[in-house]
Amino acid sequence: MQANDMRLLKGAAMPTVLVGLIVIGVAALLAGGKGALGAAIGTLVVCVFFTLGVVAVSVAGRVSPMMMMTAAVLTYAVKIIIVMALLKAFEGATAFEPKAFGWAVIVCTIAWTIGEMRGFMKLKMLYVDPEAPVPGQGGPR
Repeated sequence: MQANDMRLLKGAAMPTVLVGLIVIGVAALLAGGKGALGAAIGTLVVCVFFTLGVVAVSVAGRVSPMMMMTAAVLTYAVKIIIVMALLKAFEGATAFEPKAFGWAVIVCTIAWTIGEMRGFMKLKMLYVDPEAPVPGQGGPR
């Protein structure tokens, strides 16, 4: 991973973990230990899935910009499908509180998205290569 990708990952993961800890605390107050466990699992799912997405996009970005966009769209679609499947699969869970899991996933996803957007806005990425030769200028005649 490049340094920019690490900064982006850190900028999204840190607020998500903090928000996740708050959600776990609220779930513990409202639903006890099972609520806290459900919220912790939800927070972990979001952090793992979105981290894998950033890594996949970073690796694809080294190949080509088109591959990067393809990876971004595909990882987003896969994440949404898997999270929806997990929400459906865990709706009748008894080991933890499924509502706390669902709320944690929703709130942490929002926190990750906001952190990632903020990280992109602060990132200073060149969209033009300043070292690239300009066609038609310089060179022998």
